[in-house]
Amino acid sequence: MTSMNIENSVRNIIFDFGGVIINISHVNLENAFRELGVQNFENLFNQAVQLELFQNFETGAISKEEFRGRARKLTNLNVSDEIFDRTWNRIIGDYPENRINLLKEISNNYAIFLFSNTNIIHYDYYIEKFKKEFGYDFPSLFRKTYWSFRMGKRKPDPDSFLEIIKNEKLMPDETLFIDDSHQNILAAERLGLKTIHIRDRIDITELFDDNYLLRNF
Repeated sequence: MTSMNIENSVRNIIFDFGGVIINISHVNLENAFRELGVQNFENLFNQAVQLELFQNFETGAISKEEFRGRARKLTNLNVSDEIFDRTWNRIIGDYPENRINLLKEISNNYAIFLFSNTNIIHYDYYIEKFKKEFGYDFPSLFRKTYWSFRMGKRKPDPDSFLEIIKNEKLMPDETLFIDDSHQNILAAERLGLKTIHIRDRIDITELFDDNYLLRNF
């Protein structure tokens, strides 16, 4: 977590999604593919390193049909689309209700945005999951949501951050970026954004006081 006095200067907050708002588990994903007989999936896809195939899927460069086909070939799997998607979605965990409540409250004090590296299969799953659990649309929590597969670019590409800054007319020194990936944090800092690196022991609910204002770190 970056150590700085940020509470009085921040007007805008850009949140990452997986690992920051919704829980995710790369171990669950690896185990799910291992159950299908894929023993080395962690070498193909993890938080730090991803093959070009997965990066292309996250930028929308390939369709979900092409992704499934190439992933099946890569892993020597012969399963239906339904089984593949169910396995691929095992990375997705729960929405902690206290985080969702926090987002609703802090939107009164800050302009909040979402920026996620994601793909259409995951997106369809967790957007529907949220609607079933909470009864309203997840994007309504934010001034705007940005998804890599729609943008055609992903973190830590500087152009992905610059697109949001330009579209929303944000001042970098008034904007806080919260993410669980160190490489994404570094990219944001190079562009002048304030940052907080969320780790396993830190929850976004700990970042705000009882008045839903940022604490001083």
